[in-house]
Amino acid sequence: MNNSDIRIPDAVAANLVDPAAYADHRIHQTYDWLRANNPFGRADIPGVDPFWVVTRHADILEISRQNDLFLNGDRSPTLVSQEADARIREMMGGSPHLLRTLIHMDAPDHHKYRALTQAWFMPQNLRGLEERIRKIARAAVDKMAATGGQCDFVREVALHYPLHVVMEILGVPEEDEQRMLMLTQELFGAADPELGRKADEETPGAEGGGQKLDMGVITDFFMYFNKLSADRRENPRDDLATVIANSQIDGQPISELEAMSYYIIVATAGHDTTSSSTGGALWALAENPGELAKLKADPSLIPGLVDESIRWTTPVKTFMRTVARDTEMGGRKLSKGDWLMLCYASGNRDAEVFDEADQFHVDRSPNKHLAFGYGAHLCLGQHLAKMEMRILWEELLPRLKSVELAGVPAMSHAVFVNGPKTLPIRFEMV
Repeated sequence: MNNSDIRIPDAVAANLVDPAAYADHRIHQTYDWLRANNPFGRADIPGVDPFWVVTRHADILEISRQNDLFLNGDRSPTLVSQEADARIREMMGGSPHLLRTLIHMDAPDHHKYRALTQAWFMPQNLRGLEERIRKIARAAVDKMAATGGQCDFVREVALHYPLHVVMEILGVPEEDEQRMLMLTQELFGAADPELGRKADEETPGAEGGGQKLDMGVITDFFMYFNKLSADRRENPRDDLATVIANSQIDGQPISELEAMSYYIIVATAGHDTTSSSTGGALWALAENPGELAKLKADPSLIPGLVDESIRWTTPVKTFMRTVARDTEMGGRKLSKGDWLMLCYASGNRDAEVFDEADQFHVDRSPNKHLAFGYGAHLCLGQHLAKMEMRILWEELLPRLKSVELAGVPAMSHAVFVNGPKTLPIRFEMV
């Protein structure tokens, strides 16, 4: 196979690293073209190391199953430019990682570090939190109702509800939640003109925008969680911060970098992805009143709404993997050290798997979406996210008579994690 058969056209490839393409939905047109014409092609983009682009559901699933062949730790698991990669390696003594979270680890470390908190996120433990979460959900619905029939659902409800839940589990005081929200938006939305921090010291992203990493944001996270960690070692409580602060691997305390990284991944991924899916759900319901009518008539469809909104929004758009040894996949010959981009939002609209993949159906069944990943790196917090969303809709839907858009919604500019950042709605409550 010659290079022209493998290479993705420059105009198509450019969208893969352009945060604006993820905000204005051009990325879905790009994915449609790739699945139809070059579902396992190579992107050669100035300023970025070449990478394979995986857009079919079946290929993403197969790669995710083989964690010994497709690695997280050898190179960055998120898209970065050559300039950013070089600067990170210089800062981190040769490591390609600014943080060392679960998404940066392979076996055997990944399993050991995942086990530290896994029990907290299992359904049997979460059942004990249901009433606390329901109380938070009711307060969120009351706040929405108090706006008088018009609000920005993302800013009034979707951002704050899951934030409050995960911060309570983690052990962050309520008065610090706004700070955590700001830092999360600055971390994941670094390339967004509204959400990104305006700072001089910033690790550059890929040409054309790409995934930017702001060292100032990470430093602020570290400073905050260092203080929290010190407190929990002195004053342990029944919260996740205490577990992380006092964790040991193979009889030794985990390093400061690993502890701070653990706090950051729980604090950020624990609410940002859930808020995006929650906002995406109401956006879809506002545009599809027939789907809202289905839910009003049959509340047993709420779990289906949750899964469909996660598929529909797919907050984590991409992850990168590195090939451990020469192999073949998707009809391509891959070499050791090759970089792959797994495009989850593409797999979740693959017509080979999903009927009417571009339509929002609350009664979609089965719904084999890939939004939580698969294999060893299956999202640790998936059960919490689903439970939070289910409870919110159980509280909101009986009171929501109608909803429609009251303006133009907007998505965040980001290649890695993105979702609705504004959602103006008009609604009636019963």
